[in-house]
Amino acid sequence: MRQTQTVRRKAQLRAVRPAGWWCDALLLAALIGLTAALAADRLFGLDRAVADWAQAHRPTAAHWVAVVLNYLGQGTPLTLIALGMGVLLAVRVRSVRPVLPPALAFVFTYLTIGPLKVWTARPAPSAAVKEPFLPAEATLPLFQDDLPLRFAQSYPSGHVANTIIWYGVIALLLPPLLATFRRAVPPALVTVVRLVPPIVVFSTTTYLGWHWLTDSVAGLLLGLLLDRLLHRVPWDDVPLPRRLAGWDRPALFASRP
Repeated sequence: MRQTQTVRRKAQLRAVRPAGWWCDALLLAALIGLTAALAADRLFGLDRAVADWAQAHRPTAAHWVAVVLNYLGQGTPLTLIALGMGVLLAVRVRSVRPVLPPALAFVFTYLTIGPLKVWTARPAPSAAVKEPFLPAEATLPLFQDDLPLRFAQSYPSGHVANTIIWYGVIALLLPPLLATFRRAVPPALVTVVRLVPPIVVFSTTTYLGWHWLTDSVAGLLLGLLLDRLLHRVPWDDVPLPRRLAGWDRPALFASRP
């Protein structure tokens, strides 16, 4: 009896919106340009004006509401949630592919956000009112390598970048996961998951004075760039080791898991 062989489709990058690499190049150029401007002591007036306005319009109730909402951008919980969703989906469909997006997202964040913070060595606005109690004008520049590392990790905002990346992964995993429970996800819900948390975290991080406005903008640019790269990956068609035969079936973009 002739055995039927499964023909694996050739892996091709998936489409993202807006289509084309021009948007990725624009995001990267904007991030580089913003960093160069700050390194040349530009945009400090804008950062200071926004920080001063936020401090003058931050009553106690609004402060605590913003603190609670900002937890939407905590990197470790988001990592565990995304990984947990990936593992659960992997078990239900008997495929390792759902674990790949959170794994690569972790690599992306680990290799970009932290190293950029260490390299740029910028204090947060709050460094003027709490330890190390810098003069107000000394909290703005980059490359303050003389400060202890814990006081100079403001640029870019990891909360903002993490929120875009991890909620993008969660939005990717949510429809196929609920499909295994015979539940459909409205497209509007996926849009809300992807858009609302980044907007909330961007706003609260800046409002609380935990980051300068340009820190949050840099986190936004970096997060969008990495999110586009993650969503370009053809997860269901990426070649896997032969030892995973039987656990390499499509799981993320298949119409039926």
